[in-house]
Amino acid sequence: MSLCMGCMQVIGDEKICPYCGFNNSETQPEPFLGFNTVLKNRYIVGRGIDTNGESTRYLGYDKENKTTVIIKEFLPIGMFSRGKGERELSVSYNDETVYKNLKAKFISYYQIVRELNEMSVMINILDIFQENNTAYVIEENLDLIHFDEYLKRSNGQLEWEVARPLFMPLISALESLHKRGMGHYAVSPSNLYVTHDGKLKLTGFCTEMERKRGTPLKSQLYSGCAAPEQYENNFTLDVLTEIYGITATLFYTLTGHVPANAKDRLKDSSLLMSTNTVKRLPPHVVTALANGLQVERKDRISDFDEFRSQLSVAPTAQAIQEEISKTASLAELSAKEEEKKISKSKKTTLIAAFVSMIIFVAIGILLVATDCFGLADIDKGGIEETTTSAPWKGETVDNFVGKKFSSVEKDLENSDKYILNVNYEETFNDKVEEGYICEQTPAPGTPITSKGEPVNISVTISKGKKMRTLPDIAGKDIKTAASLLSDAGVLVMQEAEYNSKLPDKTVIEYKDLKAGDQIEYGKTVTIRVSMGVEPTSEESSMD
Repeated sequence: MSLCMGCMQVIGDEKICPYCGFNNSETQPEPFLGFNTVLKNRYIVGRGIDTNGESTRYLGYDKENKTTVIIKEFLPIGMFSRGKGERELSVSYNDETVYKNLKAKFISYYQIVRELNEMSVMINILDIFQENNTAYVIEENLDLIHFDEYLKRSNGQLEWEVARPLFMPLISALESLHKRGMGHYAVSPSNLYVTHDGKLKLTGFCTEMERKRGTPLKSQLYSGCAAPEQYENNFTLDVLTEIYGITATLFYTLTGHVPANAKDRLKDSSLLMSTNTVKRLPPHVVTALANGLQVERKDRISDFDEFRSQLSVAPTAQAIQEEISKTASLAELSAKEEEKKISKSKKTTLIAAFVSMIIFVAIGILLVATDCFGLADIDKGGIEETTTSAPWKGETVDNFVGKKFSSVEKDLENSDKYILNVNYEETFNDKVEEGYICEQTPAPGTPITSKGEPVNISVTISKGKKMRTLPDIAGKDIKTAASLLSDAGVLVMQEAEYNSKLPDKTVIEYKDLKAGDQIEYGKTVTIRVSMGVEPTSEESSMD
């Protein structure tokens, strides 16, 4: 089977593809993977699509599922070499530590992005693996309309009533990403697409290092949508940065043009909007655009709830239901304050147990070393030896078990002592809370014998208990119920219905389940939510 490297259609012996016109006698330029390279004995590499300072995307073909895919290869510009026809990346000794850290962050980032696969705006991550001294991400390949083309078909701009159901799921997806400690930081028209059934899709995911100046990576920023702080050297990006980008994109959607470059807006922060545009947009939306695009961070909208609130004026229960249903989730996994309080006592107990174990092992080693068990009587070929093992007085490996992974990762980000590696397999642990380290190699207390070289530490992050208990949510308002279910580690769908006994936005009960039931971590439950008393035909006609 001969595939066209431009579209992955079967073309036999043809050189010029009859479907897309691609010339298959050409070769892929260095340092990119050659045409027909097979990864993981499964994915065939085709033409390059685009590249940035962190990675390159190729069109690919999945031999197992017989479908086209997108292959993303970790390829940080300036840190590697790869000759024509080669697959393995060569990294110089001077760049090796930085390269390994960046690769680990790349893998960790996409592992988290994959957790959001079920959200409507996400393009599904199908596979993540390492090969050729680099890392690969396999994404689904969809038939999409670029956002600019979509706007062009809509006379260059959208009315708020049309844009609203497109952007609300996007806000929810970004919020979910930030709850997991990551961000997108490149929301712009260039990274948005629309499906043929009218749903928004977000692309352009990269680690934070690619989305700001002053890092080892050659950054890629989108003028007009990048926040002012992204042009500062290695500024820590956060929710405020994300809100600037999505507001700028919404501004473009509603007005037909992007705001001026953020560096220029530091001198003149005014937003150009025609009188006709201002008149046709709801006043609260105009206010939200202005507040989300404040160049001074202290004046900018500070969180996603506030952003949603400013974009909405007394939305109906049905509107809320539609928005939540489209995102397929009311609640997302996050670290809550109550969890922190509980984890404090658990961590203390866990650390004490490990310290006791280390002392016990150390005593055992000392007893063996001093021959308290009579081991010196073993025959040694007639040669009498006397050895004394002095206790290790040098540095030893620190104990990371029981500590929050995000804190450890931050502490070791620029460490000269350790290189942090992560085991990405899901590991459930009944004793160690989700997001905390449950295993490490080398073990705590291991002597560090290498001089001047950082120690490679491999850690496993607990997913917490696999089975979770459903809380009692009947009669609670939907916001409280969503928070309780988020703490329980389950995702939520809602079904709205009229109810004469419960007020609007109040949970009636679970559908097909009940409080106290056990459910596997990450599964979805459906809850029934009241819309209040059903209006009479007379009330409906008055509306």
